[in-house]
Amino acid sequence: MTVTERQTTRLSARDPRLAPWRAFLLAHARVVRRLDEELRAEHDLSLAEYDALLTIAQAPGGRVRMGSLADQVLLSKSGVTRLIDRLVSDGLVERSTCTADARGAEAVLTETGRARLRDASRTHLRGIDEHFLAIVDPNDLDATERTLNAVARHAGAGPAGDAAGDCGPAILEASSPAEG
Repeated sequence: MTVTERQTTRLSARDPRLAPWRAFLLAHARVVRRLDEELRAEHDLSLAEYDALLTIAQAPGGRVRMGSLADQVLLSKSGVTRLIDRLVSDGLVERSTCTADARGAEAVLTETGRARLRDASRTHLRGIDEHFLAIVDPNDLDATERTLNAVARHAGAGPAGDAAGDCGPAILEASSPAEG
C-alpha cells in the first residue's frame, strides 16, 4: 500500500498501526517536557515563553499581532494574553498599537527580550541536539521531516517553516557571539 492509498479497514483501539502514533505522542511529550525543564532551570523561561519570544523575534520588525501570535504558538487568545502579560512584566516584550490597524495590539520584542532569547537559544538548541538529533539516525532525518510536514499540512498547518515550534536560530545568530 502506498502512502496515498487509504486502508479500508476500520481503525480500532488495538490496531497495530497505532503504534507509530503512540510513539510520536510519547516522544513529543517527553522531549517537550525535557526542553521546558532545561529552559526553566537555566533561564527561568518556560518553553511556551521561549516559543513566544522566538515567534515575535522572527516576525518582521520583531512585532506580531496578538491574534497571529495565538495561532502560531498554539495557545488560545486568552492564554496568549496571560503569557504576554508575564513577558511584559519581565520586561521582555512590550504591547504596542498595531502599525497597520490602530484597533489591534501587537507584541514587540524588547532589547532585553532579544538578549534573553539569544542566551536561552543556546540551551534550547543544545536540547534539540541531545534529545532529538542525537537519537534520530541522520539517514532518517529527511524522511522524518517529509513525513511530519505532510502530517502537518494535512492537518491544516501552514507551509513548512512557519510552524510554532520552528527553532529558526538564524535570526539570533546575526547578533549573537560565535560559539566554539
